[in-house]
Amino acid sequence: MTSAGNTIDDEDTFKILIATDIHLGYLEKDAIRGNDTFVTFDEIMKQAVQNEVDFVLLGGDLFHDNKPSRKTMHCCMEVMRKYCMGDRPIIFEILSDQAVNFSHSKFPWVNYLDSNLNISIPVFSVHGNHDDPTGSVLRHVVKKELLDLRG
Repeated sequence: MTSAGNTIDDEDTFKILIATDIHLGYLEKDAIRGNDTFVTFDEIMKQAVQNEVDFVLLGGDLFHDNKPSRKTMHCCMEVMRKYCMGDRPIIFEILSDQAVNFSHSKFPWVNYLDSNLNISIPVFSVHGNHDDPTGSVLRHVVKKELLDLRG
């Protein structure tokens, strides 16, 4: 890969795929556009694999509703499992206190460090205005942990 005559060695390049405002579940009951957000999310994650990114950063509003439907949750977990699981080693470490960052979870560390999971592309997320964790704290935590448990 070259840029202005410079050669970039992929081994020395840290690659992050950033995606925002995916709004999974938007118009999911619409006969024509109902699957659009799921197809888009699949394409995003496929690009992550094809470009061998080090991790994916979801910059908010992964879900359209702060209480996503069962179908939306299932589709999200299916795509995550399809593209995030694998044997490729993770080449970075988190330096902050994971016990603090993941204190909401029964597993207070990043899932790629769990020896029971084979994560090849970690996904990190920040809350957007549609991802209101106060809407129903218990439901939100359960759904987030479902994603955590599945990689």
